[in-house]
Amino acid sequence: MQPTISIPKHWAYPRFALEQRTNQGIILGLYYYPCGTELAEQFGDGWRYVLMPNKNSDETPYLQENQIQPLTPEELFSEITAEIEFYQQQIVILQQQLAAVIGGSQNA
Repeated sequence: MQPTISIPKHWAYPRFALEQRTNQGIILGLYYYPCGTELAEQFGDGWRYVLMPNKNSDETPYLQENQIQPLTPEELFSEITAEIEFYQQQIVILQQQLAAVIGGSQNA
């Protein structure tokens, strides 16, 4: 069963999705400041997104929807293709290491 998220009908629907890749990073989480609350009065109402700028960063900026730029289809294709190529290289390295272990145990 797929997990579901229920959004109250009186809230605006979020523009971005969890795990979506953007120019600012991958969206890890989101939360909402409802109109009329203290946080909304202080920071503005609406959705806030928690992002991971890159996999080697421990920073997690919190951005409003208007601060996030989605990737173009070409940028998204390029980013995903590069990641696939990286993991394919990692698989080749692991296969070589495994072959060395198997070959080494047969020679012992």
